[in-house]
Amino acid sequence: MEKNDDKLNSPGYEIPSELQGQVAVTTLDRLYNWGRRSSVWPMMFGLACCAIEMIAAQAARYDMARFGMEVMRPSPRQSDLLLVSGTVTKKMLPIVVRLYNQMPEPKYVVAMGACASGGGPFKEGYNVVAGIDKFLPVDVYIPGCPPTPQALIHGMIKLQEKIDRQSIKKVRWYQEGADQVAIPEPILGPDLIDPRKLPQIKQVAKKG
Repeated sequence: MEKNDDKLNSPGYEIPSELQGQVAVTTLDRLYNWGRRSSVWPMMFGLACCAIEMIAAQAARYDMARFGMEVMRPSPRQSDLLLVSGTVTKKMLPIVVRLYNQMPEPKYVVAMGACASGGGPFKEGYNVVAGIDKFLPVDVYIPGCPPTPQALIHGMIKLQEKIDRQSIKKVRWYQEGADQVAIPEPILGPDLIDPRKLPQIKQVAKKG
């Protein structure tokens, strides 16, 4: 063994031709991220017209199965991608937040279309949320009204690139206490109330 080790470490040694291309050097992060990026499971639900484009992207012409994203799950407990496809109304928002809280880590959010990203043409309406990012952490925004299936696939590829850059040591779901963090569901009354802003609301009420 010692003689063979000396031979491998010698400057003039070359790897035999039958072994070239058969050895791969990688890292734990790369293997971990490769497994996750190639098996993203979106939740099976749609909110408005963007959902039609999402369905088209899953059909034969565009075939998102090429990227390992064809398994759309009807349960949030089996999903790792919340694809917000359409207009988010104030009445629907508490349900969307509840679905997000029920998803296991790691999980991601994609805002598909102008309505999910910023309210779209209904931004000034009394019943529409001006962007899902006011309540949920969004990873990728896909512009358009509605976005084409090609745009959706491009956005999903960007999500894969984000997953590729993550490290096991830094991701939030491996931090202490991360599994206990939940986003409080908004309260639907005369208007939508974010429970995280209740202290500020009380201070303003006292001053008034």
